[in-house]
Amino acid sequence: MHDGDDDVRLMLALGAGDESAFDRLFARWSGPLLRYLERIVRDAASAEELVQETFLRLYRARERYEPNARFSTWLYTIATRLALNELRRPRHQNPHRSTDEENEDGAALVLVGDTPRADDVAHARRVGDAVERALAKLPERQRIALWLSAVDGLSYAEVAASLETSEKSVKALVHRARCTLAEWIGAEER
Repeated sequence: MHDGDDDVRLMLALGAGDESAFDRLFARWSGPLLRYLERIVRDAASAEELVQETFLRLYRARERYEPNARFSTWLYTIATRLALNELRRPRHQNPHRSTDEENEDGAALVLVGDTPRADDVAHARRVGDAVERALAKLPERQRIALWLSAVDGLSYAEVAASLETSEKSVKALVHRARCTLAEWIGAEER
């Protein structure tokens, strides 16, 4: 079923005792997984911990692993469950923001090089901030579905497996997320 999936082969090799397969899986997936988790939990340190926990669970499951789905679907399912559990923790309900890391309007401080024009930088910042604010306001499941499909390139079927829902539900989540983002960003530009 998954003959073309190198990651499945690596996971099966890990289960058979090839420890170097773990290193290759980590090298291949830790970056994309970190970016995904940073967007979901909106905290770099928590996202790094979740990547470590995801790979710890992957390692612990190495002998029980069965390739019933694409490896990426299985991995993102683990990460998504961990992220949703993390978001339910009290510290994420009302997170503390350091004044050293943000300016007075809540936007992250960004150092800008001297190459781009100042008005281009200002416009890009306004648009980026609007997108970040809009993404942060989306319901968790919409944000996750949109990120997995639009950024990480997972199919709706893979996203559905990660979220433990139907493909139709994923399509609706992504559609609502896109419509809501377009509406909010459009309202900010007026």
